[in-house]
Amino acid sequence: MRALVISGGGSKGAFAGGVAQYLMQELHHTYDLFLGTSTGSLLISHLALQKIDKIKKAYTSVDQDSIFSNCPFTVQKKHGVNTIGINHWNVLKNFYNGSKTFGESHNLHKLIKETLTQEEFDTLKKGPKEIVVTVSNLSLNQVEYKSIDDYDYEEFCEWIWISCNYTPFMTLVRKNGCEYADGGLGNMVPIEEAIKRGATEVDVIILQTEVSHLNRLPSKNPFSLMTSIFEFMLDRIENQNIRIGKYVANHNDAIINFYYTPTVLTTNSLIFDKAKMTAWWESGRNFAKHKNTELNQIEPEVK
Repeated sequence: MRALVISGGGSKGAFAGGVAQYLMQELHHTYDLFLGTSTGSLLISHLALQKIDKIKKAYTSVDQDSIFSNCPFTVQKKHGVNTIGINHWNVLKNFYNGSKTFGESHNLHKLIKETLTQEEFDTLKKGPKEIVVTVSNLSLNQVEYKSIDDYDYEEFCEWIWISCNYTPFMTLVRKNGCEYADGGLGNMVPIEEAIKRGATEVDVIILQTEVSHLNRLPSKNPFSLMTSIFEFMLDRIENQNIRIGKYVANHNDAIINFYYTPTVLTTNSLIFDKAKMTAWWESGRNFAKHKNTELNQIEPEVK
């Protein structure tokens, strides 16, 4: 049983899409299980449907307005670097309306339903492939995995949306008496879950470099500080998930194929830039091609 696991990473998901495109269209890998966290959860339904061009178009055309119904920050480009500042009016408006978060992401929920149709959902649900998204249950302090087999169209679209809600910048959702947020807060790379569900070979796309190449610039304001803190925490979570995944794989005779980003794509994955995301998609595809070409050259020498 082969699985594709895609980590969280916001706008960097475009790179993952390019890698997945090469694996599926050029290497002809077929997957029984698709498992994603955050941005990974946005990709997996369309990958399972083999509708790669459709999800590529969506990923390379979104901007801040496509995601946020109330964006809590401003984006400014100085000396070629994007920096974020607080949108005081939007934040105050959100608090005035009784929200617990700085911003709202209801536009993303609409986009998910526009991109994944009822007919496509029905096709997936009737098919043999399992699609699973990761969410964080803040009320019960646990990570939960939501399979397409267990929900109807409206509910599953909502779980995809919840998996992507990077609180406190995006919507905190109350559902079934519990508060839910981005799956990456609990499990950025759900390799262990894929193996628990029976995967014997797992292709894992991780939206960060294998070795740290990052020296963050000093924080300019409270928001940039918060994003730096959250990115630091998520990096630690991701590293732990990878170590656990390797451990579980060793004890279950499972094979893991890792695809890390070769360079730091961005220091703020909440900035959605069409031009950059288009370039990242092609970069992911080219990287997967280069990596597999190198592996094919090495294998005969080993034998």
